[in-house]
Amino acid sequence: MFRPRIVVAAVALLGVATACSNTQEPSRQDNQQSTAQSPAPELQRYYQQSLDWGDCASYATTPPRAEKLFGTDGLECARLTVPLDYDEPDGETAEIGVLRRPASDEQARIGSLVSNPGGPGASGMTSTAARVSKVKSTELGERFDMVGFDPRGVGASTPRVECLTDEEKDEARLDSEVVTSEAAVERIEKANRRYAAECGERSGEKLLANVGTDSVARDMDVLRAALGDEELTYLGYSYGTRLGAEYAERFPERVRAMVLDGAMAPGNWDRAEMNLRQAAGFQQAFDSFAQWCARQRRCALGDDPDRAVERYHEITRPLIGSPASTVYDGRELSYADAEIGLVQALYSKQYWQPLNTGLSRLANGDGSVLLQLADLYHGRAEDGSYSNMMAVYTAVTCVDADRIGGRKDYREFNRKYRRAAPFTDNGHPVSSARDACAFWPVPETGDKPEPRPEKLPETLVISTTGDPATPHENGRRLADALGGGLLTYEGEGHTVFLHGNDCVNEAGTRYLVELKVPEQGKRCSA
Repeated sequence: MFRPRIVVAAVALLGVATACSNTQEPSRQDNQQSTAQSPAPELQRYYQQSLDWGDCASYATTPPRAEKLFGTDGLECARLTVPLDYDEPDGETAEIGVLRRPASDEQARIGSLVSNPGGPGASGMTSTAARVSKVKSTELGERFDMVGFDPRGVGASTPRVECLTDEEKDEARLDSEVVTSEAAVERIEKANRRYAAECGERSGEKLLANVGTDSVARDMDVLRAALGDEELTYLGYSYGTRLGAEYAERFPERVRAMVLDGAMAPGNWDRAEMNLRQAAGFQQAFDSFAQWCARQRRCALGDDPDRAVERYHEITRPLIGSPASTVYDGRELSYADAEIGLVQALYSKQYWQPLNTGLSRLANGDGSVLLQLADLYHGRAEDGSYSNMMAVYTAVTCVDADRIGGRKDYREFNRKYRRAAPFTDNGHPVSSARDACAFWPVPETGDKPEPRPEKLPETLVISTTGDPATPHENGRRLADALGGGLLTYEGEGHTVFLHGNDCVNEAGTRYLVELKVPEQGKRCSA
């Protein structure tokens, strides 16, 4: 996910600390393999629970779209109980929302296909409900129960991560502070400090301390058992690939198959490294959009792709301090939302035409289309309600990823970021303000080595050459770390499996159904 300025505005470089000891402790892998044999006695009641499936209406947390999706025929929902803190299994619990569409051919049924759409913070229930219509008549729909869940803190799961009210989110999105004076930096940091404190107060620090990827992976194993599956068949997109890798490292012998599409780099979550790679990826996507746009009859950025960034700045920089009007109930488009609207469109070519239209209209003073795109990114529904995706994104990032250094580190990172993605240059000196993670009320989980799970079946990583958010190199690295196969899609956009490419869909389906990994070096084209 692209870094949203109003919450996690920047990251800094940190080294990975290592230590040596003369005492030979059991390795993490040893602990995982012993853990994989059977659940600890104190966790048995969670693993032995039965799911009480029923109507999905009460699980729709972001109306009106979710209400319509969750009313689809054949869907059923339930709640899974897990420990809030796995170190305190007899303490507080969390309820995980789960949705499934049973396999249409009971005789040919293989088991459950559990999926995660990414984020972190996206609703697996909503994404699965949306996918059902596409796959219900396919071999996957016939042979697998399609299962999605809202990870702890997300959507229909409780307790939820909550940081701002809907009204406060609207207000925060209008903030496009770009001044870099000492006083301005203090104002920004004060707002980020207040945001972090409100997240702690409204969510509860116990939840924030246990919302990370490791806890979600353990929830996923409890879910596997509750679904009645001896082994997990998994489909993870984007951040969902990191969740899958965490599960594979912790429970390698409980994996049947994994498709990991749009890979995050394995190992320690270095926000600086990840965001700089993303910056370069989004600049590449911007350049591809500019080339496409220049071939259209009318292009908001002109007919010279080499001047597209300059033209984009001419259109958007006037928004700094002077938001554009829209047709939506007096709402305005800020500079920050214009950039987020652009980024949303760069995730997929299907949004390139609306982006061209939006930039053209903004050049004439109307920010409506770009505001729609920004709303999509932020999870804002037509009625003004928001999903809590962005709050969870921040909460997980702040505990999973490297914690930042000081203002000097921020300033240096932001310089590098602008060099990697010139379209993000607002024309003012770079900021040194620290983001919300610098003030987060709970500590991060620490460094994490690349996964090297033993006894893991072959997995399948799918990676797109023109993916702006998770560059192709990430896919190669993850496939190597897991010792699995790599399928390369030569095209644009973020993730591709089950999104319309026959070559990728066939390869992924054959793997999930027959456990046949594509031949080494397999490539599919757009």
